[in-house]
Amino acid sequence: MYKKDIFMTQNKTYIGIELGSTRIKAVLIDESNRILASGIHDWENKFTKGYWTYGEKDIIGGLQSCYKNLKENFYKNYGIILTSPKSIGISAMMHGYIVLDKNDKFLTPFRTWRNTSTKEAVEFLSPYLNFNIPQRWSIAHLYQAILNKEKHINQIEFITTLAGYIHFILTGEKVIGIGDASGMFPIDPSIQNYDQEMMNKTNILFKKAKVPFTFQSIFPKVLVAGDQAGVLTKAGALILDPHGDLKPGIFFAPPEGDAGTGMVATNAVEFNTGNVSAGTSIFGMVVLSKPLSRWYKEIDVVTTPNGLLVAMIHCNNCSTDINKWMDIFKEYNRLMGFKVQEFQLFKKILTNTSKADLDGGSIFSCNYYSGEPITNFYEGRPMLVYHSNSKFNLPNLFKTFLYSSFATLTIGFELLKKEKIKISSIVAHGGIFKTKYIAQTVLSAALNTKIIVNENASEGGPYGMALLTKYIFHNKTKLPTFLSNDVFKHSKLIETMATTNEILGFKKYMKLFKNGLLLEQKAIELFKL
Repeated sequence: MYKKDIFMTQNKTYIGIELGSTRIKAVLIDESNRILASGIHDWENKFTKGYWTYGEKDIIGGLQSCYKNLKENFYKNYGIILTSPKSIGISAMMHGYIVLDKNDKFLTPFRTWRNTSTKEAVEFLSPYLNFNIPQRWSIAHLYQAILNKEKHINQIEFITTLAGYIHFILTGEKVIGIGDASGMFPIDPSIQNYDQEMMNKTNILFKKAKVPFTFQSIFPKVLVAGDQAGVLTKAGALILDPHGDLKPGIFFAPPEGDAGTGMVATNAVEFNTGNVSAGTSIFGMVVLSKPLSRWYKEIDVVTTPNGLLVAMIHCNNCSTDINKWMDIFKEYNRLMGFKVQEFQLFKKILTNTSKADLDGGSIFSCNYYSGEPITNFYEGRPMLVYHSNSKFNLPNLFKTFLYSSFATLTIGFELLKKEKIKISSIVAHGGIFKTKYIAQTVLSAALNTKIIVNENASEGGPYGMALLTKYIFHNKTKLPTFLSNDVFKHSKLIETMATTNEILGFKKYMKLFKNGLLLEQKAIELFKL
């Protein structure tokens, strides 16, 4: 009976697809916000010719592989071929640099958020615009390319993000969600568009550089949550589903960034709410009830998908180091002939950290695989240091890795406390929180606040994008009301507050971490790339 219902109401299902740093994931939800099926595709960025990038073929191939997996799992669950969901939405890692020519071809390989190659540009742009322009932002990449006098500059017809690019090839629309747009260029929330004064000042720079475009001619149009952002074209349908089962004409939500979908997935789109999204990178978001007193190079000011200002602490490095160490244990298991499923390995080892010393046993770990602007590092070298008196054992080792994953975020949050920003709640999501209480408690100790994890914590962005996709048909209701009443009213929440001793243990580790950054500088000099 339920299969029949799905078949009869397939046009009441919604797809959210998110291209994350290590995984492309899609979820299909129904009218009750239940996940009917999901699809995944693992991928990795490459460091090529001085830039972190994903190849164009990898982007399209990964998207197709993820959708195929979703389609296969839907058929496996219900015996029905997925042909006509009501709407689709694309999300992806924010920022970066994708520029296309008049024939919609890549002018350079995709330069991701992970690159820290725009130092000269941001050191000029931030004071010039009186606004923090991080190295990851699209305008920083564009202006750095202008300063470098790169040959492709004179051929640029369109600049966008990864989500904006995928949306464009599927729908033909050069648009972007306001949250993703706020990682390209500053937003004026009063008009829910690019800041006009800053845009005019940027056009002056373009004119001085004698480039053949204006800001307005190459940046995508800004849309907000609830807007319809085009429909799936025939060509787009064949890109997403080369087998030809997917029907054109399906509605699309505005393409969004992973920060925005994380806020939606954690119901953190109202004033004074906050969330932490943890993956390859980690960022903490707090929706501001008032502007910051000044700009900080450590704090991004972006927006929610409904256009409210957000203070964002973005750190380039989070779980990569943990994943690399887990790979060692997977390799050991293969060597010894042990068959242990990956999720069980993570669960066992992370749960075992409950036996660790509260300060991690005096072990120093730095998880910097790439640069970390918050602490003024333009390159990274992962590092593990301990001395003869350190309590070096498995629980302490991985407790230290967890501490390291949240350490730089903590440094950023110290600035928010100076601004006396009110935070009513922090909701965390990401795969690292799938093991109950462990990472959640460490984050609580790091931020000295209660941390909430909901039942969809490991789904994160793709689920948030699916909700935004559904919201285009419910846009007469404000987004916070829609989420609170339609989606999260009966959610199962896990709330954790670290003990005083756990907080003190993390503070002790933080002293070691801050001092240890001197060693990180030496390691960069020692291990030249």
